[in-house]
Amino acid sequence: MSEQDEVPSEDRRKYEFRKVIEELKDYEGSGTQLVTIYIPPERQISDVVAHVTQEHSEASNIKSKQTRTAVQDALTSIKDRLRYYDTFPPDNGMVIFSGAVDSGGGRTDMVTEVLESPPQPIESFRYHCDSAFLTEPLEEMLGDKGLYGLIVLDRREANVGWLKGKRVEPVKSAESLVPGKQRKGGQSAQRFARLRLEAIDNFYQEVAGMADDLFVAKRHELDGILVGGPSPTKDEFLDGDYLHHELRDKVLGKFDVSYTDESGLSDLVDAGQAALAEADLMDDKSDMEEFFEELNGGELATYGFEQTRQNLIMGSVDRLLVSEDLREDVVVYECPNGHEEYETVDRRNSSPDHTCSECGEDAEEVEREDAIDHLMEIADQRGTDTHFISTDFEKGEQLLTAFGGYAGILRYSTGV
Repeated sequence: MSEQDEVPSEDRRKYEFRKVIEELKDYEGSGTQLVTIYIPPERQISDVVAHVTQEHSEASNIKSKQTRTAVQDALTSIKDRLRYYDTFPPDNGMVIFSGAVDSGGGRTDMVTEVLESPPQPIESFRYHCDSAFLTEPLEEMLGDKGLYGLIVLDRREANVGWLKGKRVEPVKSAESLVPGKQRKGGQSAQRFARLRLEAIDNFYQEVAGMADDLFVAKRHELDGILVGGPSPTKDEFLDGDYLHHELRDKVLGKFDVSYTDESGLSDLVDAGQAALAEADLMDDKSDMEEFFEELNGGELATYGFEQTRQNLIMGSVDRLLVSEDLREDVVVYECPNGHEEYETVDRRNSSPDHTCSECGEDAEEVEREDAIDHLMEIADQRGTDTHFISTDFEKGEQLLTAFGGYAGILRYSTGV
């Protein structure tokens, strides 16, 4: 097994983050001695060092000698790691975990882990000391996916913004000049109604212009658009084809919301949860539909660890499909006659006894590696995209339970 690439793919980077987080969640301290620091990208490293120094000084007041020593050791380790950075942390910030974790038999091991450039920017500085590492904010980032446009409007005002993962970002707003339903004195009812319709049309055009300015440039990254407001306003806006033609097909749905100020954007996200969940799974569902079509009537499907691995080595895999819930190692066995074989095992378990399939001799474990890392490394070398498939729908669950969690859509038939 070769070394991993120096610059990992986005899929691999997220998977490695997920693995480290799972390991960190398993650690426990005997007291409140595990330190977590979230550092936003705009926070100067010198400020962080000063904060850590202050915490080190205050830790001397901890009554328990064991906890006091453990916390101060963790803070010293963090300061040592911070020396490797210049004025600011990497893009999106970083998180540092350090502390003495229980290793069994009354012993502890010092663990220090630095996670750089998380999937989303860290929004605020946070110092946390407890019996467990603080991983929830990172878990939320990894669970967040998607870029959606948000529009809320009535005939008085409108707001346009983004939903990035779970973060709602208001960007543009407008107030209308639409007069109320009661006409001013001296105007005929017909003339007043015409002027009111013109004002409504102008306002809808203004709202569409805000949306076009914000969304059109990102249309290829955009996963969908939600539109909210009272009826009939949102219906008139969508039915009137005010939006840019490339955005109209991105509309996932229209939803009743009571407020059209900035808070209405969050209400719109709440109202559109079902549509967002469906949109998040669309790519996964498309991949699995194509896989099953090839499996049942074509020649461009492969599945199972070893078959998929062989096709990856040959360079025939266009897309590697891996279950998000898969947690396995690949073990390399070697027998006395030099035969080498690969087998996947649950990561938490030791590898079972293995008999060489070629000569029948007992084989020994000579190497172990994360199975997904192993396949993604080959995929990166062969220009193959890796797609992680959710188990939140039937065919995604079948990938894990019926096909071992590994599959591929091929570029050409190989017979493997």
